[in-house]
Amino acid sequence: MTTDTNSPIIVLVAGHWLGAWAWDDVLEHLETDRARAVAVTLPGLDGDDPARSTRTLDDQAEAIDDLLTRLDVSEEQPATLVAHSGANAPVSMALDRHPELVHRVVWVDSGPMANRSAFAPGFPEEELPLPPFEVLAQQASLDGLSTDVLERFRSRAVPEPGPVLRQPVELANDARTAVPTTLVCCSIPSSQVLDMAREGHPLFAEVANLETLDVVDLPTGHWPMWSRARDLAEVIRSAASRTS
Repeated sequence: MTTDTNSPIIVLVAGHWLGAWAWDDVLEHLETDRARAVAVTLPGLDGDDPARSTRTLDDQAEAIDDLLTRLDVSEEQPATLVAHSGANAPVSMALDRHPELVHRVVWVDSGPMANRSAFAPGFPEEELPLPPFEVLAQQASLDGLSTDVLERFRSRAVPEPGPVLRQPVELANDARTAVPTTLVCCSIPSSQVLDMAREGHPLFAEVANLETLDVVDLPTGHWPMWSRARDLAEVIRSAASRTS
């Protein structure tokens, strides 16, 4: 991977149960495109962390902030943040704290969260293990995932910390809505996503407040980093290279 400091900086954040490893297939393609792409494992999703079940959204947002610092991200060279699925909560918080450091946000089968919203405010358990796939398939599309991929998903998934699911996001900086945004629509087509945004559906209501929005349809299941890795890498590379 090139270390050219003029290359786009891309930070990849996967959703629930996933660490940096989930982006391996995408990184293989991004690393040929003069991009400095880094995948992050959020606090609570490191299986070797003995305190992982107590990690919070604040911990996760701070980890993203710390990574941006280590990558020398600045207003002169901001980063592109890529958030898949449930990573929308910590990425929304990181964006709210430092919108000036973000060139563009790419939401992968996801979208920005609203202030004081939470994924599962009444979740009663210490953590949420990856459900059986027949249960998960009722909540999110598994289209495009082979048996081998599903086995890897099962073997490497880390239970999601309960505090992360319960904690509401705290957002106060309206400048976050001015950051250019790309929605990558996979399991729900963009026409339906935009209809839901206009109707104020909780999943996508915040989309209606964005000032600069591009929409890309990438039809597949909810985990395109595995089912369409090359195509997703191209979408991300294109978004990171945009000048407006």
